[in-house]
Amino acid sequence: MRARRCSLSAETFDDTTADDPAADSPSADNAATDAPAADSPSADNAATDAPSTDSPSADDASTDTPLADDTSADVPAGTGHRPGPLARGERRAGAAAPWRAALRRAAPALGLFAAARLTGLLVMAGWARHIDRPPRRVLARSWDSDWYLLIAEHGYGRTLTWPDGAVQSDLAFFPLYPGLVRAVTSVLPVTGGTAGLLISWTAAAVAAWGVFAVGNRLHGRRTATALVLLWGLLPHSIVLTMAYTEPLLCAFAAWSLYALISGYWLWAGALSLCAGAARPNGVAVAAAVVATAALHGFRALRDGERVGWRPAAGAALAPVGWCAYVLYVGVREGDPLGGYFAVQRRWTSTFDFGEGSLRVVRDIVLRPAPLPLAVTLTLVAAGVVLFALLVLDRPPLPLLVFTAVLVLITVGGSGFFESKPRFLLPAFPLLLPAAKALARARPGPAAVVTAALAALSFAYGTYLLTLSPIAL
Repeated sequence: MRARRCSLSAETFDDTTADDPAADSPSADNAATDAPAADSPSADNAATDAPSTDSPSADDASTDTPLADDTSADVPAGTGHRPGPLARGERRAGAAAPWRAALRRAAPALGLFAAARLTGLLVMAGWARHIDRPPRRVLARSWDSDWYLLIAEHGYGRTLTWPDGAVQSDLAFFPLYPGLVRAVTSVLPVTGGTAGLLISWTAAAVAAWGVFAVGNRLHGRRTATALVLLWGLLPHSIVLTMAYTEPLLCAFAAWSLYALISGYWLWAGALSLCAGAARPNGVAVAAAVVATAALHGFRALRDGERVGWRPAAGAALAPVGWCAYVLYVGVREGDPLGGYFAVQRRWTSTFDFGEGSLRVVRDIVLRPAPLPLAVTLTLVAAGVVLFALLVLDRPPLPLLVFTAVLVLITVGGSGFFESKPRFLLPAFPLLLPAAKALARARPGPAAVVTAALAALSFAYGTYLLTLSPIAL
């Protein structure tokens, strides 16, 4: 079977939520000078976007804690001095309590996500055994997984040349995931495939929590729970249980967006850096951070306010992971700025503003096409419609930019048309309008819709991994 790849075709936020202040404070253990538990990011640390029009009610307010940021320089409002240091035990208690509260709040959604993905995994494993295919190998060594595990074991340098002239180099694959696999196998007595699955499953759980945190902060607990459930029941969500890089990107992206809408610029930039080192389309996270910081700076200057250094630092950090790897490949290929994109072209992957995708769509419409291609066309079209609905919903700028870049890369790129739904998997904000509708629906209709989505997800995920004639 032909080898596969991961492709690069290539202002104040809603503060009307009645979040528990203590649950939204930076971790005491991460501040050089401890801020009181009720402290929130300073005005110059606040992200800048239009407020949400659908803020949760007070009894449904978020208690998610943002990732700890460096707020040690901020003096609490109304005082002329910084508080003195707390005892070590008080510091630990103050830091741990918000995380425990946030996790308890997210627990029902995470339980639903785990149940959905575990059920899908069991259905796939049962069918794989029925057709004499080892489930673990299906999950850990299919298509791109094999490339990543070989990089983890041997490093970069593998190239395949095919009779049709296609040249596939492992330099197309970003380094964070194989680096983590190598790190896990160096400290645990497990194979690369098992390490890859452990990383993916852990990252998927962290990503689900991040998706909940974003939804909860913007629209409340019910919508956030529906958002996580819908995300876990997407037709291609089986990828979240494979040794693939999508779970890792989703985790970094979700928490970077959460840090942005909470005003934690340094964490947003650092997590974006990691997202950019995980996958080519991780550049969408950097775009969200840079755009939000630029708008914040513009508005601060316009209003004669202090900009602060954190937004600029976060924006500077955000693209480092992506740019560093692209530059590394370019230098290695003898063309610092164009080498990586030459590697992608040899994989037949370029950004042509959708010309290649339109040719595939024409072929699907005019002649019989394999089921995966027909489903891909349906899902990509649905993604475009959902993006239009998201725009009408007026989400915060970080979510809008992040989703727009992902949709643009997916629709505008040529090559590997069958993988486009997988490329959209990190674009969870697309599901926000549907999640809000599901959260408002009566229990009966909501249960019917959920059951139908679950059946489709489990069946199609099993088909993709065990029966599909086309790679995922």
